[in-house]
Amino acid sequence: MKVIAFVGPSGTGKSYRSVMVSQKYGADAIIDDGLLISHGKVIAGTSAKKEPTKIASVKHALFMRSYQAADIKRSLKKHNIKCLMILGTSDGMVDKIARNIGVGKIEYTIRIEDVATDDEIKMAKRMRTVEGKHVIPVPTFEIKKDFSGYFLHPLRRFQKNLDTEIASAEADKSIVRPTFSYMGDYVISDRVIDAVAIYEAEKIRELIKIQNINLRKTGHGVHIDMTVILEYGCNIFDVCRKIQLEVKDNIECYTSVNVRRVNILIKNLVN
Repeated sequence: MKVIAFVGPSGTGKSYRSVMVSQKYGADAIIDDGLLISHGKVIAGTSAKKEPTKIASVKHALFMRSYQAADIKRSLKKHNIKCLMILGTSDGMVDKIARNIGVGKIEYTIRIEDVATDDEIKMAKRMRTVEGKHVIPVPTFEIKKDFSGYFLHPLRRFQKNLDTEIASAEADKSIVRPTFSYMGDYVISDRVIDAVAIYEAEKIRELIKIQNINLRKTGHGVHIDMTVILEYGCNIFDVCRKIQLEVKDNIECYTSVNVRRVNILIKNLVN
C-alpha cells in the first residue's frame, strides 16, 4: 500500500481540502483526526474531536490506543486500500500515525502551502481560532451521533475561488465544534427535522396522510408528535412501530440529532 501525507499547521484548511488533494494524488482513503474515510464514508475509527480535552484529542488522533490502531488495520485490509493519505500538523505527527497503524513509510508529502494561498490559509485559521469551527471531510449523515449537541451544519464551499477545482471534490463536508470548545452550541432548524420525519414516514405504504407534526426539544434530544391517518385494515401496532423506527433512525442518521421519542396519534382509518 502506498502512503502519502498532507501536512499543515492546525486550522489551515487541511480537512477542507483533503478530498480534492486525495483525488489529485490518487489516494482512495484518508486518515484525519482518528477517522478512516474512503469515498466519502467513514469506514473505521471515531473522531478525535469528540474527546473531552485537547490532550485526549491528540492521543486519539495519533492512534495511541492499541484497539484503535487495530480497528484501522483491519479496515485497511478489508477495503483493500491501495493508497492512503494521512493528515497531520507536522511530519512527526504523520510519521507517528503511520507507525502506530502499521503501514509503510510515507513516500510523499503534500504541504498545505502547495494547495492553498496565504489568504486562504488565513481565512481557515480565523474560522478555527475565532469561530472555533472544525471541518470533517465527510457528509453530515456519516458523523451520525458522535457530535449530537455540537453539530453546526453541512458545508460545500467557503471559498469562492475553489469553485473551478475538481468537480467531484464537491463532496459534502461537515463543520462541528468539538466537545472541548467553549464557544457555545448550534442547533439544526426545526423545519429540517420536520421535513426528514415527514419524508421517512411517508415511505410506509399503510400511512395515508400526516395531518400534523410537532417537535419538542430537550437537553438530550427531540420529541416528535405525529398525527396520522392510516389505511383501514392494517396492523396498527406494526405500522406505527415502522413509522417510529424510520423517523427515529433516519433523523439521527442524517442530522446527528438524538430522537428521544416518536409519538403517533391515529386520527382516522380510511379505505
